[in-house]
Amino acid sequence: MKFAPLLVLCSILFLSGCDSEPRARQAKFYAFGTQIDVSLYNVDEATANSTIDVLEQSFSDVNTTWHAWRPSTLTDINKAISTGESIAITDDVAQLITLATKFANDSQNLFNPAAGKLFELWGFHQDNWFESHQPPSETEVNLWRAKAPTMNDIQIEGNQLSSINPMVKLGFGGFAKGFAVDAAISALRQQGIHNAIVNIGGDLRAIGSHGERPWVIGIRHPRQSGMIASIALKGDESVFTSGDYERFFQYEGKRYTHILDPRTGEPADQVMSVTVLHNNASLADAAATALFVAGDDWPTIASSMGIDFVMLVRSDGKIEMSPKMTDRVKLLSKQEPVIIRHLKD
Repeated sequence: MKFAPLLVLCSILFLSGCDSEPRARQAKFYAFGTQIDVSLYNVDEATANSTIDVLEQSFSDVNTTWHAWRPSTLTDINKAISTGESIAITDDVAQLITLATKFANDSQNLFNPAAGKLFELWGFHQDNWFESHQPPSETEVNLWRAKAPTMNDIQIEGNQLSSINPMVKLGFGGFAKGFAVDAAISALRQQGIHNAIVNIGGDLRAIGSHGERPWVIGIRHPRQSGMIASIALKGDESVFTSGDYERFFQYEGKRYTHILDPRTGEPADQVMSVTVLHNNASLADAAATALFVAGDDWPTIASSMGIDFVMLVRSDGKIEMSPKMTDRVKLLSKQEPVIIRHLKD
């Protein structure tokens, strides 16, 4: 995931009209280097417009705290870890790190926010990550693997954070979007808004409904233009997809995705995309990353993370789903093969 300084609001597209008629109102602005789309239903124009400042602040707070390579709370933490020092942290920072540690452990460390140095080796912790560049050497990758940093190398005592593993470098790109979306939904509810979608670059959380109709969203095809499937959301649900098309670079004709397997230190390559449905956006985001890395073992990891709804597109184009996901997804091509994979304890 690419972070960037929060940009000014580029356009407000809330639909105007007779407020006595319920309608969807939409806004677009930019944060995290991507477009944020907000849709609200049955909200008057004044209330809708007033939410923009609230949402901008919500996304700005996450961006300012957790940017992986520009000055932030996170870079201060990583500097302290690299020098073997402890650093004071606030309660909200400790809570996010604790949550990330739980997700990492539940995923058997396939979601590994302590692997920042590995992403740095591959050139993904910089603004020009998309430019062609030479991958790291096998020796560099093996040196990282030898230290095997995980979130369990982080110690928090009182308000002090430290680590005895100097290879630990935190990076929360694997679930920062989900965390930001959860924070935005919380902010909307505090404004008394209960029917909305917050969509950040195609990943989203929806609450309530679109009047008598559910919010219906599309799942992007990983290799073709357009959508591969759609899902009608119920009440309060998040849909997050990890794909090898989101962020990659090419070198000497080979494609290298940003989703790295911490077991090998190499890009994961068994899958083109994984879509997860869950009511918690932070968990859905982390799980989509972990299941992408898991490849053939995704049913086991989904079960350990408490994920029931999964759709996976393999590298050969075949579609796999968990049993419960088959009841929710509408494939847009009837010719697509579907393999049902039962979750494993």
